[in-house]
Amino acid sequence: MTNRRHFIAGLLATGLVPAPTWADAGGPSYLAAAGLSDGSFSLCGIDRNLDIVFQLPLPGRGHAAAAHPTRPQAVAFARRPGNFAMVIDCLSGKVTARLETPDQRHFFGHGVFSQDGSRLYTTENDFSAGTGRIGVWDVKLGYVRIDEFASGGVGPHDIKRLPDTDVLVVANGGIDTHPDSGRVKLNIPTMHPNLSYIEDRKIVEQVSLAPDLHKNSIRHLALGHDGLVAFGMQWQGGGTPPPLVGLHRRGEAISLLQSTDDMRGYVGSIAMSGDGNRIAVTSPRAGLVQVFDAVSRTQRDSIPFTDVSGVAPGTDGFVITSGTGKLQGLGMPSGPAKSLMWDNHLIDI
Repeated sequence: MTNRRHFIAGLLATGLVPAPTWADAGGPSYLAAAGLSDGSFSLCGIDRNLDIVFQLPLPGRGHAAAAHPTRPQAVAFARRPGNFAMVIDCLSGKVTARLETPDQRHFFGHGVFSQDGSRLYTTENDFSAGTGRIGVWDVKLGYVRIDEFASGGVGPHDIKRLPDTDVLVVANGGIDTHPDSGRVKLNIPTMHPNLSYIEDRKIVEQVSLAPDLHKNSIRHLALGHDGLVAFGMQWQGGGTPPPLVGLHRRGEAISLLQSTDDMRGYVGSIAMSGDGNRIAVTSPRAGLVQVFDAVSRTQRDSIPFTDVSGVAPGTDGFVITSGTGKLQGLGMPSGPAKSLMWDNHLIDI
């Protein structure tokens, strides 16, 4: 693969071949951040057979990544409240740009490209004002920051783009934080999470949970091909946690999915199957993966899995990762663990 990359890079320099695609970088199907046994960190490209096709260094612990829709470029984000976001040429392995937020800001670990790949949108915290912002970066200019706008709430975490549109959906978790306080949550009594749909910088729709669920932080998103939004939550209150998985379609009310398991009030990642009929969520705290039917909106399965972290759609269902190095199809026999500690998310390219 290294020789192939060098060969293609040489041809590109002479202008003899078209712009490279993801296939030229080994055809990865997934991106995932991981920690190594020596204390270093990396971003990995993983193919459909679950083989690692590239492994590139990161300066610190990663969280999630964004994959360019056509070019073999990935943007790796630091874990909150980190301030690095690195643009990596996955063909050459070189860092081609490093994104830096303005003063009084930090990243929340997620981003998404526009439909044509000309813009990158990042979730950010304006911790001086205690509000969420969406940063806008121009890809053609080398990932130069050109704009920003309100996220529609506090603590925007995940961000996705509705299929075949440039409508953004933002998971505003509702939690105010400040780097001086580390990961301490500053406003639990008054938090107010929501889903915000944004088009051309303007909020075109916004939905919230019922008032008695205002401590259920909306964190992570998964999208169906028809625009159905699935979201996972993290309960910040006491007592028995309420449902932690919800569904929403524009113009409709939120629907919460009832669970038969104790997920310890925490959903770490969420994914929707390729056909849109199933939803999988992970909880590293509970060591469980849950699968729901998106049509009947009922729970179908519950699978124990130690320190489970990422989940993404696979050929026959879902692929999952864990902090213990597991990388496998959900429900498939477990193979040998990788010498990697997979972080929170498995990103489908």
